[in-house]
Amino acid sequence: MTDRPRSGLAAVSTALLEMSRQLEVRDVLKTIVASARELLDAEYAALGVPDDHGGFAQFVVDGVSDEQWKAIGPLPRQHGILAAMLHNEKPERLADVRDDPRFEGWPATHPDMSDFLGLPVRDGDETIAALFLANKRCPAPGGGCGFTAEDEELLGILAQHAAIALTNARLYERSRELTIAEERSRLAHELHDAVSQKLFSLRLTAQAAAALVDRDPARAKGELHQVAALAAEAADELRAAVVELRPAALDEDGLVHTLRTHVQVLDRAHTARVTFDGCGIRALPAAQEEAVLRVAQEALHNALRHSGAHEVAVRLARRGQGALLTVTDDGTGFDPRAVRRAGRHLGLVSMRDRASGVGGKLTVHSAPGQGTTIEMEVPGG
Repeated sequence: MTDRPRSGLAAVSTALLEMSRQLEVRDVLKTIVASARELLDAEYAALGVPDDHGGFAQFVVDGVSDEQWKAIGPLPRQHGILAAMLHNEKPERLADVRDDPRFEGWPATHPDMSDFLGLPVRDGDETIAALFLANKRCPAPGGGCGFTAEDEELLGILAQHAAIALTNARLYERSRELTIAEERSRLAHELHDAVSQKLFSLRLTAQAAAALVDRDPARAKGELHQVAALAAEAADELRAAVVELRPAALDEDGLVHTLRTHVQVLDRAHTARVTFDGCGIRALPAAQEEAVLRVAQEALHNALRHSGAHEVAVRLARRGQGALLTVTDDGTGFDPRAVRRAGRHLGLVSMRDRASGVGGKLTVHSAPGQGTTIEMEVPGG
């Protein structure tokens, strides 16, 4: 977003597109607020998602610095004008919010606000948020300020689409949670059925061997052989259960197609441009393909969530019998040594573990202000 307002159909289209590109609820909320503030040329904008206890589960602001926001203190409660927007269907457009009888003041460090425009964000009959703007910027010194009926109509259109974007983001997160929960439940049953019984037998056999060591060493030795066999079977069962967690898309579509699809989804979902280049890659052993995919996902997560990158490039190239994965971003970068000293790892430990676990190698190239490149080489088979 820029500081200069945009006007017309193109501006509305841009704002709606920005909202539709987000998948995470928090990102949707931030985009709604920033879009509304820019579109209507306001000094401040905020959006609150109510909870069931008279407060707000989430409250996002735009136009207030992090330092100001921390100084303001706890999140507001559902009272005054905020309560009116949450419990009434009509928008609130006020020349000076401080003159309204429902105004109950604000903390000493709160920015001073006068003209005000707010309305509920509704999904059917349910109010799912309250969106409001304050301090319309004057077009010229001495000119009249204040939100207009046109502003109110425009914010109403934005709020309708905000409700759709927010509902979709919630459904996406809920779907992801359910998928994870179902997978955990399935794995728990698999582990219980396939491994627990083996471990129980192993424990009993080990106890029998311990009891026979002194009086019947030959039998004890036989029992210990049985312990080793049971342990091997348990390890095989556990390995089989873990292998089943391999993403289905890998088996159906292969590594290149799966990575390309994943990158395309991220490119649509984020403001940063995300690209993929990969061809001529021969099939890798299943464990290596999964490790490459997981490392790519972790590196992309870091680049899109933490680096502030404008462009992220993913490349998968043939390297001998194996492959070389490269994920490069033009973000803020970091000092890998300082990260290790601080006890933070940004997923680097898990990425290195995945690489070494399949006989590969992970290399990190980064420096403050110079972006980051993650390279993973796997040997193939």
